[in-house]
Amino acid sequence: MPTPHALYVFALFASFASVLPTAAQKAHTLNYAPGKSITLSLPENFDIQVAATGIKRPRFFALSPDGRIFVTSMYNLADNARGAVYILEGWDERTHTFTHSTRYLDHLRNPNNLDFWTDPASHQSWLYLPLTDKLLRYRYNPGDNAPSGPPETLVKFPDYGLGYKYGGWHLTRTVAVTQVNGHPRIFISVGSSCNYCQEREVLRAAAMSMDPDGKNQKLEALGLRNAVDIRPISVFGESTIFATNMGDDHLGDKLPEDTFFELRSSQPAPPNYGWPTCYFAAGKPVFDRTPLPTLTNLEASTQSKTGSAVSVYGKQSKVAAAGTNLAAGGGHTPTSDPNANLGHPPAALKACNEVPLAYTTFAAHSSPLGFEYFTRANPHLNGSFLVSLHGAGHPRIGSGYRVVRFTSTDRTPRDFLTGFLTFENGKPVVHGRPCGIFRIAPDTFLISDDYIGLIYYIHPRDQSPAPHSN
Repeated sequence: MPTPHALYVFALFASFASVLPTAAQKAHTLNYAPGKSITLSLPENFDIQVAATGIKRPRFFALSPDGRIFVTSMYNLADNARGAVYILEGWDERTHTFTHSTRYLDHLRNPNNLDFWTDPASHQSWLYLPLTDKLLRYRYNPGDNAPSGPPETLVKFPDYGLGYKYGGWHLTRTVAVTQVNGHPRIFISVGSSCNYCQEREVLRAAAMSMDPDGKNQKLEALGLRNAVDIRPISVFGESTIFATNMGDDHLGDKLPEDTFFELRSSQPAPPNYGWPTCYFAAGKPVFDRTPLPTLTNLEASTQSKTGSAVSVYGKQSKVAAAGTNLAAGGGHTPTSDPNANLGHPPAALKACNEVPLAYTTFAAHSSPLGFEYFTRANPHLNGSFLVSLHGAGHPRIGSGYRVVRFTSTDRTPRDFLTGFLTFENGKPVVHGRPCGIFRIAPDTFLISDDYIGLIYYIHPRDQSPAPHSN
């Protein structure tokens, strides 16, 4: 059985080196289907294998209270109700593979991630599952291979908008369970409805929290265009949550930088992290003077400067500037805000001097998704973050398509795992896209690839493999 994350969370030592040790990269060619392989490079003191195949668009992992590894599947890029939740089972230590997976839930609308919480009073465990339109929770009992009853709906989300392939509508919602002032809180992040616009609903480009039963809802953060992964890292203090976040797409190939934020809960008012009118460049927030589009002034929006319409999502030659920048709901019958109890959508910032600084930044269009923090690991991971950079929607830009690492003292992202994108005769070739990262031992972890449907197992070469779910 895998050891829970909590067993490997230790105090942050002041003696961490300011610069991570460097190691030569070694290429590994991984066969995952007849006639199909991917070649990935990582530090030579690590090894990598394909641990699981056959799950369509695997995203993020979670450890159940009884020590089983769950993973979400979003099925494809469309807005669909074909998503699922699987349990990875039957770990084979000889081949470093899971022999099978059990489908725990299906017919889900774009499940991005999940998390668990156990009530210390009743000892009842719960599985929290965010979908595009709502947050569900299911009772969870040890050994369950399916929910024992129907879910509760804790909160509903705005769920209409532009088609995904047009770059405007973020389908994913993300949940994280943590402690705030000694009490459990459920955090949820919701992406923006557009690329660059004034939102109409309060819970767009924002994060909120609530009690485990959905009560006492509170806004926690504003101006996060698309925080696809949020999670607490307790060695940095209670109430500290980190989040990856994506910048917008109308300022060209080099701007804005994507960001990684340290969110602080329990503040009197939710901090505004800048979007839409503040972006990051050279690690600093900068005011965007591009006029915001409105329903009556579509010409205010500017055509994207990313050049070629060829995208990893397919050709986008007919995408209009007004289409990608107009707030979700344009052309739709107005509906009431399902989260009006939280307040009103914030006005766009007029200056950036109060925008919190980013913990670190990444190259424009890198698309940071999953991340993990490592303590008590070998010198090449100890005290460091790993972040999956999913990659630019327009592969010719070349940013992302890798996993990077940095520490709390040296926050310069450096390559850890590469090879997901190559250039052949000057043309980009996408081989895979890293997504979720899940630590199962101090320096052993899984990475999902939602492009070709793989789960990778990475571990030190000089240590025996970590135990897994059986």
